[in-house]
Amino acid sequence: MKRSKARAMLAFTEIVSLLLLVCSTVACRQDMHDQPKYEPLQESHFFSDHRSSRPLIEGTVAQGQLKTDKHLHTGKRAGQLLDTLPFPVTEQVLKRGRQRYDIFCSPCHARVGTGEGIVVQRGFRPPPSLHTQRLREAPVGHLFDVITNGYATMYSYATRISPSDRWAIVAYVRALQLSQHARIEELPERDQTRLREIEE
Repeated sequence: MKRSKARAMLAFTEIVSLLLLVCSTVACRQDMHDQPKYEPLQESHFFSDHRSSRPLIEGTVAQGQLKTDKHLHTGKRAGQLLDTLPFPVTEQVLKRGRQRYDIFCSPCHARVGTGEGIVVQRGFRPPPSLHTQRLREAPVGHLFDVITNGYATMYSYATRISPSDRWAIVAYVRALQLSQHARIEELPERDQTRLREIEE
C-alpha cells in the first residue's frame, strides 16, 4: 500500500514538474520578429526630421570600398583616360583575362573579338569588332571605362567584375588585337620559322 502511494506521489510530482516546465517555456518565449523596432523608412517622432533611418555621416566609406587608387578604379587621372595598366601584364594576368573575357564578353564579342558572338547570331544587335582601328588605337583606359560604365547597348559590369579582373580583360583584349594584326617580324623566331615551314 505504501509503495503504491509512493509511486502515485512520484508520478504526480513528475506530471506537475512537466506541466510547470511547459508553462514556463511558453511564458518565456521571446519572438525576435515581434520586438519593438522601426521598419525601414517608417516615420519616427524621436528625431526632428521624423526619419527612423539615420543618414550616413559625411565621408562614410563602406568597408572595402575606399578607392584611393584612381588608376585602378577609374582608368583615368585628372579626368584623362590613361594608356597604361595599373599593374604589370604577366602570363597569369592574361590567363585570368581570357577566362573572364570568355565568360562575360564572348557571348556578344565572340571568342576572337569580331563582334559575332552567340547572342548576335540569335538576333541581338552586334557590337563593333574589337579589331577596328578606332578601338586598337583607343587608350586602355577607354576599354576599362566601357567595361565599367557600359556603352550604347552594353550595360555596366562594375558590379559583376572586380577592377583587377576588368584590367585583366583589357590586357587580354590588347593581346587579341595584337594577334589579329601582328607582323611576322614581330613574332618570336621559332614562330616565324614555323610559319615559313607552313607556307612552303
